[in-house]
Amino acid sequence: MHLKSLTLKGFKSFAQTTTLNFEPGVTAVVGPNGSGKSNVVDALAWVMGEQGVKSLRGAKMEDVIFAGTASQAPLGRASVELVIDNADGALPIEYSEVSISRTLFRNGTSEYAINGDQCRLLDVQELLSDSGLGREMHVIVGQGQLDSILRADPLERRGLIEEAAGVLKYRRRKERSERKLEAMQGNLQRLNDLISEVGRQLKPLAKQAEVAKRAKDIGQRLTEVRSKLYSIQLRDLDSRLHQLNASESERKAEREILNQQLESTAGYIKELEQSLLGNDGNDAKELVYRLEGIARRAESSKSLLEQKIQRLQSESDFDIDTDSLSNLLRENEQESALQSQIVLELENDLKK
Repeated sequence: MHLKSLTLKGFKSFAQTTTLNFEPGVTAVVGPNGSGKSNVVDALAWVMGEQGVKSLRGAKMEDVIFAGTASQAPLGRASVELVIDNADGALPIEYSEVSISRTLFRNGTSEYAINGDQCRLLDVQELLSDSGLGREMHVIVGQGQLDSILRADPLERRGLIEEAAGVLKYRRRKERSERKLEAMQGNLQRLNDLISEVGRQLKPLAKQAEVAKRAKDIGQRLTEVRSKLYSIQLRDLDSRLHQLNASESERKAEREILNQQLESTAGYIKELEQSLLGNDGNDAKELVYRLEGIARRAESSKSLLEQKIQRLQSESDFDIDTDSLSNLLRENEQESALQSQIVLELENDLKK
């Protein structure tokens, strides 16, 4: 495995797209001071996931973007692409050639890609750490780092040796696993708190559920009882309606009979009047007696009619049409008054 090429665009002093091709073996970059030799090493560290601004010799991460010159305007982003020959399969990926790219924008947003597919920084670090590469594997030894290694105490040297031996990736995985376990423990604690809280609420909720169930059953029973009650009332009303219809028919028949009686009485009175007009004074006394009997019979018929009308009104809940009966009563009273007047006139004639 070896580096095949490095492409820089807008990274530090590389304003234009610049591609550096590497051959197997040792490659040296030679140039005067300030020509950008160190920027090539910074680009390698940056594209492999370097997050330390001081390691890139800057004050902030946006400093890696080309800041512009007197003849050229500053750029809005910086991008670096590293191509690695993976013919020997050193990287755990099914490609003979692996491309890793990183892009940084002025707003601080970064984008990572492996073989053109967007990915996370963690994916890039995992891919490189399995092969011994990475930003903390000491594959890049910058200025001043050799002196710090030589002056390191035993504990620091142990850490450097472990990182160089590839122990760092396992330590990182262990730390991530521990953080996940801690987060899971916190989630479990919150879950236990929720279970405890829900357990305290279960009893009153169970009571409320029982009350709601009983209310539902009572509501169903009430609906059934109401349905039965309405059915019984409907049958009673229907039976009562039939009875009232029968009573109404009977009352109509009685009214017809009474009307016939009244008509018969009126006809009889007219016959008497005609007989009275046709006889002489000797029969006046007999006619007076007969007229008084007719008047008494009319009064009796009047009383009987009034009693029947009152009885019919008390037996029915419906409004009874008594206009015809009242008219007949008034006619009967008029006839009685007329007969009384005739009787008085006859008596006066007898006295004379």
